[in-house]
Amino acid sequence: MNSSIILDSRMHPSANRPDRNTPEIATIPAVLLHDGPNALTVKLHAWGPLTGFLDRVFVGPDQELRPAYQSRALLFMTLPVVFSAWQAILAVLLGVMWLKRRHEPTYGVLAAAMALGLLQAFVSAPVGQTDHAGLNSMLIASAPLESACVVFFVFAFLGLKWPKYCWALFLPGLLIVAMALLGDSALVRRTYLFLGPPTVFVSLLLICAIVGRAAVTRGDGVALLLGCAVTVVLIFLVHDLLLAFDVVVEGRILVSRLSYSALLVAIGIGLIGRFATALNEIDGFAGRLVTLVRETEEKLRASLALEEERARAAALANERNRLTRDLHDGLGGQLVSIVALSERGAWEGDRIGEAARAALKDLRLVIDAMDDIDGDLMLALGAWRERTTAQLRPHDLALDWHVLMPAGMPVHPELRPWHVIQILRLLDEAVTNAVKHAGAKRIGIRIETVDDTVEGQRGRITVEDDGRGFVAYDNGRRAADAPNTARGLANMHKRAARCGAQLEVTSGSGGTRVRLDLPHRFPDVELASG
Repeated sequence: MNSSIILDSRMHPSANRPDRNTPEIATIPAVLLHDGPNALTVKLHAWGPLTGFLDRVFVGPDQELRPAYQSRALLFMTLPVVFSAWQAILAVLLGVMWLKRRHEPTYGVLAAAMALGLLQAFVSAPVGQTDHAGLNSMLIASAPLESACVVFFVFAFLGLKWPKYCWALFLPGLLIVAMALLGDSALVRRTYLFLGPPTVFVSLLLICAIVGRAAVTRGDGVALLLGCAVTVVLIFLVHDLLLAFDVVVEGRILVSRLSYSALLVAIGIGLIGRFATALNEIDGFAGRLVTLVRETEEKLRASLALEEERARAAALANERNRLTRDLHDGLGGQLVSIVALSERGAWEGDRIGEAARAALKDLRLVIDAMDDIDGDLMLALGAWRERTTAQLRPHDLALDWHVLMPAGMPVHPELRPWHVIQILRLLDEAVTNAVKHAGAKRIGIRIETVDDTVEGQRGRITVEDDGRGFVAYDNGRRAADAPNTARGLANMHKRAARCGAQLEVTSGSGGTRVRLDLPHRFPDVELASG
């Protein structure tokens, strides 16, 4: 103003961008004004190869010019910053998503494109040849790389195969980078002018074709949104190119950069919308899966209840069959003997009484075996001791009872009534043999717990008498000189085998010893008795 500089936009880096319409306002100091005419000189510096353009200059009071300045500042300064901030947030979010899902390049490519857009938005234009002029020029001229990344993203986003010839879209951007590293900022600007806009234009046309086809063939709403945004950017780009080459000279306002930021934001919105849709589908799938699991659990619970009922019925049937067999083998035989003896006449009264007592004894044995002893065999043995002592008293025989340990024998939760009845009948038969055949004066019972190095602790019951013994083989095989004894030993071995126990019988002139080693765990079913 009157040969004094009141404003130099070159001192404001953001005002030196060729793609910006940055408004400037300057206050003219009163001391610079003269009476009469005053000279106001405006100089336009164009960095080339584009020609410069100066919009209309207004002179007047501040209160009249300030509203127009603020409107332009909002449109060309504040709004791009808002778009760039939103773009930065999306770039960070997409970058994090790509780090967590590296097998999906969609997020990483779009994050790279947005990062390049941010660099272009905030990097200042080089003024002269500084140390960072080439780098700044390269970043500002990176739009071809950004547009190529967006094309790659669109292919990946729509699930299309990336054609090999599309890699040529990255060549102009890489050439500009090479010029920035090897040449000066002026060379970068000239290279960008001839390579940048055409590459961006071709990329936008390709994106329009891709998303248009997807919107028509698939009915994809996101593709339709992207197609509309790309169409707007393409129109604004054509407008700016016509301005750059002086085809249109009126109203020279560049808007493609602003619309391009809006395009990236639209892409981010579409991507987040699809991500939200995927989350909703996952939630729906999870809900259906929970319902399916609940229905399956109910079916399994009903099936399990049915299986338990069947198992309970099978167990009751097995127990009924076992009880029937036990009554048939014991009490039934005794009752048959009583009937047969009663038919012979009154002179068989003693034998009838003996058979009746045997039947009563067997009935008590079956009843005792049915008691709930919670796996503690000592309870059943205690009842058996009392009954056996009473039976031996008429024969003037003493029963020596020895429990070597306070706890007696280990507790077996799997112990069942049919285990108990087999053991008690085996002991009954051992005592009966000692009374009827051995002529013993004393019968000893020893109960203990022994340690097995393989399976651990197990119970042992030993029955000893001081009778005359017998001639038989230990394995219960039929002895030639003692068939009845051999048959009785065979029955005892069968009872022991059914319970998984081991029986050892030794006999000599000093008496007979029957040792029963109980199993570490009783079987769930009767084992083969051989």
